[in-house]
Amino acid sequence: MSRYTAADIEAKWQQAWDEAGIFTAKRDESRPKYYVLEMFPYPSGRIHMGHVRNYTMGDVVSRYKSSCGFSVLHPMGWDAFGMPAENAAMAQGGHPGTWTYDNIKTMKGQMKPLGLSIDWSREFATCDPEYYGQQQAMFLDFMDKGLVYRKNATVNWDPVDMTVLANEQVIDGCGWRSGAPVERRDLTQWFFKISDYSGELLDALDGLENWPEKVRTMQANWIGKSKGLQFAFERTDGGAPIEVYTTRPDTLMGASFVGISPDHPLAKELEAKNADIAAFNAECRRMGTSAAEMEKAEKKGLDTGVCVKHPLDPNWELPIWIANFILMDYGTGAVFACPAHDQRDLDFARKYDLPVRDTFVALDDPKPVENTAFVPMKSEKVKWLDHFAGLDEATGDDAVAATISFVEAAGWGKGVEQFRLRDWGLSRQRYWGCPIPVVHCDDCGVVPEKKENLPIKLPFDEGGKPIDFSIPGNPLDRNPEWRNCACPSCGKPAQRETDTMDTFVDSSWYYARFTSPGAATPTDLAEAEYWMNVDQYIGGIEHAILHLLYSRFFARAMNITGHLPDKATEPFNALFTQGMVTHAIYKNAERTDEHGRAIYHYPEEVEDRDGVMIVTATGEKVTVIPSAKMSKSKNNVVDPVNIINAFGADTARWFVLSDSPPERDVEWTASGAEAAHKHLSRVWMLCDRIGEMDDTAGQGPTQADDELLREMHKAIHDVTMGIESFGFNAAIAKLYGFTNTLAKSKAGKAAKRQAIMTLAQLMSPMTPHLAEDIWAHQGGEGLVAQAPWPKADEAMLVDDTVTLPIQVNGKRRAEISVPKDMDKAEVEKLALSQEAVLKVLDGNTPKKVIVVPGRIVNVVV
Repeated sequence: MSRYTAADIEAKWQQAWDEAGIFTAKRDESRPKYYVLEMFPYPSGRIHMGHVRNYTMGDVVSRYKSSCGFSVLHPMGWDAFGMPAENAAMAQGGHPGTWTYDNIKTMKGQMKPLGLSIDWSREFATCDPEYYGQQQAMFLDFMDKGLVYRKNATVNWDPVDMTVLANEQVIDGCGWRSGAPVERRDLTQWFFKISDYSGELLDALDGLENWPEKVRTMQANWIGKSKGLQFAFERTDGGAPIEVYTTRPDTLMGASFVGISPDHPLAKELEAKNADIAAFNAECRRMGTSAAEMEKAEKKGLDTGVCVKHPLDPNWELPIWIANFILMDYGTGAVFACPAHDQRDLDFARKYDLPVRDTFVALDDPKPVENTAFVPMKSEKVKWLDHFAGLDEATGDDAVAATISFVEAAGWGKGVEQFRLRDWGLSRQRYWGCPIPVVHCDDCGVVPEKKENLPIKLPFDEGGKPIDFSIPGNPLDRNPEWRNCACPSCGKPAQRETDTMDTFVDSSWYYARFTSPGAATPTDLAEAEYWMNVDQYIGGIEHAILHLLYSRFFARAMNITGHLPDKATEPFNALFTQGMVTHAIYKNAERTDEHGRAIYHYPEEVEDRDGVMIVTATGEKVTVIPSAKMSKSKNNVVDPVNIINAFGADTARWFVLSDSPPERDVEWTASGAEAAHKHLSRVWMLCDRIGEMDDTAGQGPTQADDELLREMHKAIHDVTMGIESFGFNAAIAKLYGFTNTLAKSKAGKAAKRQAIMTLAQLMSPMTPHLAEDIWAHQGGEGLVAQAPWPKADEAMLVDDTVTLPIQVNGKRRAEISVPKDMDKAEVEKLALSQEAVLKVLDGNTPKKVIVVPGRIVNVVV
């Protein structure tokens, strides 16, 4: 009997697939298409088990749809620009491009053994000039349609690295790499006008029925639609009014002060005359610009000495304070504070001894606010103390509507619908990104580059010397050979834009480029018309907001500029967010490193010795932290290459699909991998035994044949439903069950051969190499990867018999198989004749026998 040797069969079948070209996507108007896409990886240097799980899920869908007759597009590429490559160049020397392409080569070499059904002919990296050149062409088209503009904006500035930082790169007020205190600076930046599409992007979420509800909610919250009141406070000094927007205008009678951002025009006007205000504003600008950063920071303020008049009482003056928690980018950069009903405002008021005025109280507990703001649900009815806008007892929702109507009737404000979403700032002061294709000319201003000059490639060096990334700042700024150019409009000396694009731009349209990666324009509309939309998109929940939101905007912008058809304005028909692959962390329990930090050990460095986990080499005890996210810093990563070498790719694929529902985390364990490999070996041995059966044994249909084929059709039905619903673990559970049924079956060779070949087809999306070998072993025609998906016979799914358990005094003693329509009296007779039941009765007559048709027989003694 032969053995299952993954190392022998997997390379063989991958070569067969490549030679047959079965994964090359072909536009075929006679067949329905299916586009499956996993979020493409960043080329960090090594794949991990999270990659294996993600890509295996997509591979299951791809292979299944192909066998169902679809023309399938399943591409792969690399999200290749970004700071890690520059960091590597700084730490190790060399060029970011060399580091990136070396990593791509390594990771592709690690992915290929998985046997993924990827059309590698469509592969590209976003750092390929062919790709980012088309991105530059689209940028120019966006400019032409008014979707891109340039303005001054407040940004996070790292004074050491001399670059703009994204909010997530500011940690505790400091640059994530330099550790220097971050400053807020006004710089001229490029923006996409995504805010113009806030309402459309929000409303369209309702139509994304095949997206996780959690993701739709996260996007809706990020877009942040609100209805409020906009009005202006008149200044007592006669200066420009202070415009504010509020979503709780019903609390106006509780106003205590007006707060403005350190970047508000009034704050800037005052700092020019007042050193204390200038110093305070400068301190505020050393904070990050994100709302989260504002929320965490200590709340600080400074009284400007300027006051405004309350709109309902000109004798009621409110002081204007500069506050470090107010952002210029949100609303108008000014708010009125109602401390009694907002905890942040209350903390600020108590800190600076500002008044706290209750506007409303609870109906059942009308006590005044002390140190906890009273913030009821908007649907909760409360009692108003001042009867503003005719309010007495009302919910917050009703009160807001009544207040807006009251103010609009009075003529000093208006109801306004606003969105939290702000325009997308895409400028980055770094080298390893897509150059922005514009030129700055003293005579002509900002001039778009001519398309025939694209791509504007990044310079490989500076002045013939390797780029020195240890020098702070953007290398493009100090490269006159690249920066200096002729104006595309007048021909006079000019300078290129040295900012590069945010890497989110690169990943916001790659799905469209995959439809025609060799096109001389961003897309080939005929190909996009056929392949778009992405039918199934798969990726991590960490991309639920920005990547998906930006991609949705880009699809609309590409439609406006003629690069995508109308149907593709929502590019992803279905989205699935998979769980993580986790693994126990092994922390040394006996010592730390020389800096007092914890020491973590790789899984292969530890062993279980008599129930105690120890470091194999030293015998030191290990503390086990179970089920943690795989992390290189904790050494709890499992190298897929090692798993493939030890057990084969099919074992890794089977395990990551079988152990947990795909939307949940799955814990990788050595015992689980061994169990998966053992099962696959069993399936192969079962195939081998069937092949060795006597061809004449069990000739002619028997009851055992019929029972096996019925179970086979049930398996076809259940596995199909499992794959269609992303219930891969449920499908695999059915395959386990059917394997057991086949192993125990007394059917003849013909029925068993049909069953094992069907089993191979059903396993093919999950374990394609083993399935091919079984298919070939049993004499299947062609490749199982190209065989039509089996169809369940509905008639075979209907059972004519039913198995009934027999309980005696509540304890299960036996079971019987009877026709579904058997008379109760006959069922009772048969049940009482069972040897196990007779033994318990011991000659006694039962008090009662209860037959529940189709369910159970209960005997009471």
